[in-house]
Amino acid sequence: MKLKGFYSSLIAIAVPVMLQNLLQTFVNMLDTIMIGRLGSVEIAAVGLGNQVFFVLNMILFGINSGGGVFIAQFWGKKELGGIKKSLGIMLTLSVIVSTIFTVLCLTIPHQILGLYSPDPEVIRVGGDYLRLVSLSYIVTAITFAYTNAFRCIERVKLPLVCTSISMVTNAVTNYLLIFVVGWGVKGAAVATVFSRVLELCIIMGWSYGHKYETCGKLKELLSFDWNFVGKFSKIAFPVVMNETLWGLGITVTNAIYAHAGTDAITAVNITGTISQLTWVFCMGFGNGMSVIVGKKIGEGNQKLARGYAMRSLWFMPTVGALVGIFLWPLSYLLPVFFNVSPFILQTAKQMLIVLMISYPFNSFCMNWIVGVCRAGGDTIFSALAEMGTMWLYAVPIGLLSAFVFDLPIIWIYICISSENILKAVIGLIRVLSGKWLHDVTR
Repeated sequence: MKLKGFYSSLIAIAVPVMLQNLLQTFVNMLDTIMIGRLGSVEIAAVGLGNQVFFVLNMILFGINSGGGVFIAQFWGKKELGGIKKSLGIMLTLSVIVSTIFTVLCLTIPHQILGLYSPDPEVIRVGGDYLRLVSLSYIVTAITFAYTNAFRCIERVKLPLVCTSISMVTNAVTNYLLIFVVGWGVKGAAVATVFSRVLELCIIMGWSYGHKYETCGKLKELLSFDWNFVGKFSKIAFPVVMNETLWGLGITVTNAIYAHAGTDAITAVNITGTISQLTWVFCMGFGNGMSVIVGKKIGEGNQKLARGYAMRSLWFMPTVGALVGIFLWPLSYLLPVFFNVSPFILQTAKQMLIVLMISYPFNSFCMNWIVGVCRAGGDTIFSALAEMGTMWLYAVPIGLLSAFVFDLPIIWIYICISSENILKAVIGLIRVLSGKWLHDVTR
């Protein structure tokens, strides 16, 4: 079957998303490098502090990814009322969740970080950072909802521009507050809050000023009824649970790394920061797939939606393999950027090589879960598969390798990373079956 417009449609959405994520990741890397000049305790403290935001981010991603299924399919039908109602539910849930996280981080930040690390100095420094940076959570949640909605209606340029301005502002403010003013990690937190507020102001002002299709009055956004809420929840709730429990699983694995020592979690944080520079390409294509597949389902062209999904089975692993190659030269640049011990640098380099080998599987999993099954409303199966492999495989094998067999940190990392191979096999079977495709807007 000739898949007319597959690459042009995918690239039109994926490239701006890639650039946005790449810029954000690059600035985050600069933040880590700046903090890295302060020492390994500061890297570990900020890294663990950001694990709390990671959990929040996963919940927000779940809410907005689930809502994005509706928006993309409503966009295919050109039903603007349905788009605005979907965004309204996304905003309501996102603000509620982010408020809860903000209150917790303002009141008990050190106790929260104590769940991740036994190091009292890391807890002290990280707690001060967490209390300040949590002031950005509600603002970030609102921005997240609007940005995701814009992507689903193929308005991808505004999020790119807003992120560009915000991230450059964050980098400059970070440098000034960390080194010139001398606030250290507290300066990094204040810079994050300032840049997030600026980003929200720009995205709201421009989108409403130019009357984007998603932008309705408060009455329109909150016009959903209980019937629609029930329909929304049926699709979105499994995604929220998926991302939440997956995010918690990641924090558990990071806690496993942290209990292996401060050097171990520092190496993991460095690895994650570097790998994000290449992972943005896989994220961009995965998000692009979800929009074009969802839109075709909404248009009633299920045959083309299936064709897009089938082509992605080889396209996405190829993308993962190609971009993973760049981790090899990046691994040799670690001593230039990070002022840490030779052991940490060597461990981080080994982790990057392991990650490079696993990238085709990781990319395929991103595609079948986010790009295909969620776009087709198959959120229950994808949630069960991802939660199952995380909690029944990755977490147990991580605990066994660390606490029972007492393996070196690199082998713990290999054991936990092998989860994606199992998950890729499950995804391949599901996509080939065709059972993932549902029109949720009917």
